[in-house]
Amino acid sequence: MIDQYAERWAFITGASSGIGAEFARVLAARGMHLFLTARRRERLEALASELHTRHGTRCEIVTADLTDPDAPRRLVEEVAARGIDVELLVNNAGFGFVGTIEETDIQRMRDIIQVNVTALTEFTYRLLPPMLQRRHGAVINVASLAAFQPVAYMPVYASTKAYVLHFSEALWAECRDRGVTVTALCPGTTRTEFFEVAGVPNWLKKHSAQTPQQVVKAALKAMERRKQFVVPGWRNYLITLGSRIARRREVVLQSMRFFRPPAERK
Repeated sequence: MIDQYAERWAFITGASSGIGAEFARVLAARGMHLFLTARRRERLEALASELHTRHGTRCEIVTADLTDPDAPRRLVEEVAARGIDVELLVNNAGFGFVGTIEETDIQRMRDIIQVNVTALTEFTYRLLPPMLQRRHGAVINVASLAAFQPVAYMPVYASTKAYVLHFSEALWAECRDRGVTVTALCPGTTRTEFFEVAGVPNWLKKHSAQTPQQVVKAALKAMERRKQFVVPGWRNYLITLGSRIARRREVVLQSMRFFRPPAERK
C-alpha cells in the first residue's frame, strides 16, 4: 500500500482526457511523478506542461495505441529503461461501442477486448510482481457499473468490464496480506468522451452523470482504505444491488431501454 505520495511514480493509461487526466491532476497535486500514456500526443504534452507548471511534477509521456498487442510490453520496457519504479498503476484506458448486432464491426469488438481486457491484464501482471517484492504499491483497474450486469446493445463492453471487476477482486485477495492492494473502480455515467467514442454522442445530454473529479476522489479513498472495489455514488451502488437481486432475465431486458436504437423503439 502507498504510505506516501511524494516522489513516487504512478503509471496511468488513457491519460489524455476524462478520468485518466483527472487521476494525473490529483496525483500530481499530492506530489507524485507520472508516467502517462495515450494515443494523443498533443493532449499528453499539454497535460504534462500543466502539471509541471502547477506542481513541479515530473511527467514522462509515451504515446501508444493499446489495440496493438505488443504495446503493453514496449511500454513496460520503456518504464524500466527510464529507471522508474511504479508505485501506483492506474489501468484506465478503455472504450466501448453501442449498436445493434447488424451494426457491429467484428474488428472493433476485437479492439475493445484487446484494450479493456488483454492490455489491462498484461500491464497488471508485468507491474504487480515488483510491488509485491517491495511489499508496497497499488493497482486501480477501471471497470464500470456495467460490470455488474449484461447490457443489451453493448454486450462486449459490459462483458469486458465484468472481467475487470472479477480479475481485480481475485488479485485483491491474493495481494492483501503482502502490502499491495488492488481496487476495481466501477463508475456509472461520467462526463467524459466515452459516449462520443461509443457512437451515442447525445446520450449524456439526456442523463445525469458524475464528474471525473467525483469518480477519482472515490477511487483514491477506496484504494487508501484497501477496498477491493468501489462504486462512486450511492444511487449507482443501489443499482448494483438491484441487478444482483432481480431475475437475470429482467435485468438484461430492462437494460435495453437505455441504449435502444431509434429504429428498435417501434
